[in-house]
Amino acid sequence: MAERAWLNRGVGGIGAASLLSDAGHEVPTALLASLVTGTLGAPAAALGVIEGVADGLAGAARFVGGPLADDVRRRRRVAVGGYTVTAVLSSLIGTAGNVVTVGVLRAGAWAARGLRVPARNALLADVVPASAYGRAYGFERAMDNLGAIVGPLLALGLVAVFSVRTAILVSIVPGLLAAAAIYYAIRQARLPAVRERRPLRIRIRPVLRGRLGRALGAFALFEIGNLAATLLILRATEVLTPRHGLESATQIALGLYTVYNVSAAVVSYPAGRGSDHLGRRGPLLVTGAGVAAFLGSYVLFAVTGPAIWLLAAAFVAAGIGIGCAETAEHAAVAALAPEHLRGSAFGLLATVQAGGNVIASAVVGLLYTVASPAVAFGYAAACMALALVGLGITRS
Repeated sequence: MAERAWLNRGVGGIGAASLLSDAGHEVPTALLASLVTGTLGAPAAALGVIEGVADGLAGAARFVGGPLADDVRRRRRVAVGGYTVTAVLSSLIGTAGNVVTVGVLRAGAWAARGLRVPARNALLADVVPASAYGRAYGFERAMDNLGAIVGPLLALGLVAVFSVRTAILVSIVPGLLAAAAIYYAIRQARLPAVRERRPLRIRIRPVLRGRLGRALGAFALFEIGNLAATLLILRATEVLTPRHGLESATQIALGLYTVYNVSAAVVSYPAGRGSDHLGRRGPLLVTGAGVAAFLGSYVLFAVTGPAIWLLAAAFVAAGIGIGCAETAEHAAVAALAPEHLRGSAFGLLATVQAGGNVIASAVVGLLYTVASPAVAFGYAAACMALALVGLGITRS
């Protein structure tokens, strides 16, 4: 009974929102290249610009969303509004007649998605006791990763029945259901009483004080080595092509990426549960386990050949790493941040994650091109080693 007490309507609603939203916006994401380069006839460079601008705005919005989420009343509105706007703008991409319109809609959708992240994470901490933070964030991350698996499969099913444009338009359905789920979570859960409205202020220095600041520093070391999964797919495709041919190598690499997402989904909840059972230092210990898994994965990617089983081990290790690290990072911030700064703390964490991922992918991509894949993944492995040192200092 105690095991189930934390899985209340609030947690269930937030988890459902993560699954449905990811499933929804993964449809236009999966079909964006086809729409931009195929239907609209734009070059691949246009797709790169669209995604780069959207990712940049999403990162900036996460930072702004932190102070917005410090106020209890405001965090509820931002969460519901963020899910709704993401769903509507993402689906409207299906109506776009040119790449400029696609870029504007994609950027707006991703900005709304970024804005809602600190509010959602702060809401999740509101609806469970501190002793269950790990399980709650593990459940939410598992549902989010499950949505990342369902979304591309949904896109494949929709384009088998409809056109690309119609498939993108239909993606509004799971997106709006996600907004309804987060609204349900807010209505059903026992949230903190709403006090007077807090002024909107960006708080960085108070968040960085003490143990929370040291933890965020260690997380930053991890994130600047946490590169985009597309680079893992590229590495697998390249090493498999000489033996299997480009088409088969691409299919195998995408299958391995699915294994990565499944591993992340499967491990997220057990990682959160372990974090709760390990006590006060649990979140940092589980983060360290995730970082260590990434370290092993990147070493494998640096030295691997065309052996599929070895590549599979590398993808599984990376999936375990992200499942552990993301869950435990959120649990650590929820546990270490003062309640009145929880939104700002989650906003700063989200900014560290977004900024670090951009740096990681840019540096690894550059090293991959001008040096070698071994050097690129060696850099990422070194970042993981430094992050382990940082986590050790934070725990002491």
